[in-house]
Amino acid sequence: MIIDVHTHTFPEKIAAHALEVLSHNSHTRPFSDGTVPGLRASMREAGITCSVIQPVATKPEQVRSINDTAVAINSQGESAGVISFGGIHPAFVDVDGELERIREAGILGVKIHPVYQGVAIDDERCVRILRLCGELGLLVMMHAGYDIGFPDDDSASPARIARALDMAGSVRVILAHMGGWRCWNEAVRLFAGRENVYVDSAFSLGKFTPNGDGYYSGGDECMMLRDDEFADMVRAFGSERVLFGTDSPWSSQADTVRAVMSLGLAEDETGNIMYNNAESLLGGMITSVRSNPSQE
Repeated sequence: MIIDVHTHTFPEKIAAHALEVLSHNSHTRPFSDGTVPGLRASMREAGITCSVIQPVATKPEQVRSINDTAVAINSQGESAGVISFGGIHPAFVDVDGELERIREAGILGVKIHPVYQGVAIDDERCVRILRLCGELGLLVMMHAGYDIGFPDDDSASPARIARALDMAGSVRVILAHMGGWRCWNEAVRLFAGRENVYVDSAFSLGKFTPNGDGYYSGGDECMMLRDDEFADMVRAFGSERVLFGTDSPWSSQADTVRAVMSLGLAEDETGNIMYNNAESLLGGMITSVRSNPSQE
């Protein structure tokens, strides 16, 4: 049983264009076509039981349609093999009402991406979202650290995230990319002692894959965490606070499964990362896809 807590898809009519733009900006290649059927095909290859879609609302006017889509995906249950978080934007006109609608729809969390949303995470608008999610019992999946497409933007730096969490109070968050992409030492220092903070493995282990446009050579500049560095972070946070994620389509799900499984972690540590922690956090949403057709 493997749960990927960090994947992305796009509506089929715009998926090809979205991947083209994002690949150009990040100089990296995608590993699926960015659609839900493409994700399910990737899951079959990787042996993944369930994938969680993390939608990013880059504009306030996208929020309602993103959440309507999340409701539709989640309503399919066993027939889909995927579930979806909701999306929210700091500039959305009715954050309170939309978060309440998300909770009432049975969606367990929302995705925030400060870099793509153009608002630093310690801005009061983002802090307010974190505070409200804590009050409503919603999880928050948050981009953390730098973004490969915007290498100088510190909107989601570990320091800013720590400041936001201090202001927000009690809210459970999953910090993507092992707590801070290419800010990993700072992430350990600031978050290892915070019990309400989880991290995921998305786009963090080994090397990322250039798209061939010449911007990256494929050498050391593409290196992320080495195996030993990743394992050290697991021990620093505790395996019960690390979740398996891939950032699909920007990493190969099959390759990421193999990479984590070959780290030499203890069996219980691997089990926590690959399944147990996500099942504990997501509860009934995972139960509905335990027998999903991605395994058939």
